[in-house]
Amino acid sequence: MSSHRVLIIGGGPAGLTAARHVSDLGFHATLIEKQAQLGGTPIASHYAALTHGFRDAEDAFRDLIHQVTDDKQIDVRLNSRVVGCEGRVGNFNVHVANGAGAETLDAGAIIVATGFEHFDPARETQIYNYYTYPDVITLADMELMLKSKTVTRRSNGALPERVCFIQCVGSRDRQIGNEYCSKVCCGVASKQAIEIKQLVPTAKLFIFYIDMRMYGYWENEIYWPAQEKYKVNYIKGIVTEVIQKGDKLLVRGEDTTMGRPMEVTMDLVVLSVGMEPSAGTKEIAHALQLKQNKYGFIEVPHESLDPTVTSTPGIFVAGAAAGPKDLDDTMSMAGLAALRAMAAVRGAN
Repeated sequence: MSSHRVLIIGGGPAGLTAARHVSDLGFHATLIEKQAQLGGTPIASHYAALTHGFRDAEDAFRDLIHQVTDDKQIDVRLNSRVVGCEGRVGNFNVHVANGAGAETLDAGAIIVATGFEHFDPARETQIYNYYTYPDVITLADMELMLKSKTVTRRSNGALPERVCFIQCVGSRDRQIGNEYCSKVCCGVASKQAIEIKQLVPTAKLFIFYIDMRMYGYWENEIYWPAQEKYKVNYIKGIVTEVIQKGDKLLVRGEDTTMGRPMEVTMDLVVLSVGMEPSAGTKEIAHALQLKQNKYGFIEVPHESLDPTVTSTPGIFVAGAAAGPKDLDDTMSMAGLAALRAMAAVRGAN
């Protein structure tokens, strides 16, 4: 007999949204999360405000988490991971391991929502000296500061006078193999620049970019206010080196608009790191025998116009497990994945 359960792997924005949609449409869902809490990267990395309306991230996801955990049609399994799977659409047997041992769950369809990881800026290159200089930080590090409402230099605790963002660290880079755009970094950097200016009004903000890529409403909601209201300086250029100079950081590169070398001193340098496949995505691809694209994300067949399908019928993907996504696209894709999963279950009965 076919199972009416939809099993969802990953308890971040995509997984939570998919579980809620499955339940809303009358199906049972089991949500598998390897961490001890739900919320995914926005909660684990302590995001401050979302680019989506500058809403507090913790408040936004707390509401969604409560909707899921309070729903009797959704079974949440924390500290658990999928280690194997057999069967086909309508009759999957999914092997789940946790601290208490292992169990096999039946599922009619599966949704992979394992998210992403932030690129490690010291993994492939040392030109930014991320692990050498305390005042070279990442977007994720800055989110922690913004959440605490205190932006200071790690080296001496002082307020920064000059802060710059370096875009496309770990994205659009053929040398390291990540040729893709991570989609959200330009918007997040501009959002953070606004927040820094609100907390430290005297600070001067700079964003060094290859080209700014603003999606949807970010152009009007973030990019133009950052320039016009908060006086953030956008400089088209390529940074080639960050080194210590006294108690400052010297940023070297090329101003590509003017076609000349560039040297500027900064108090804080923020690296706009891109998205990469999470360790969970790689594990799940192996456990479920799913194809991955050349970057390691779950592959969506090119012949399909459905962004949620995978190489295995009955297994669907949502959110950044399939490639870089912003929050709106992630949650929309999760809703579609839920519908596709339920249609697959009905079709198998």
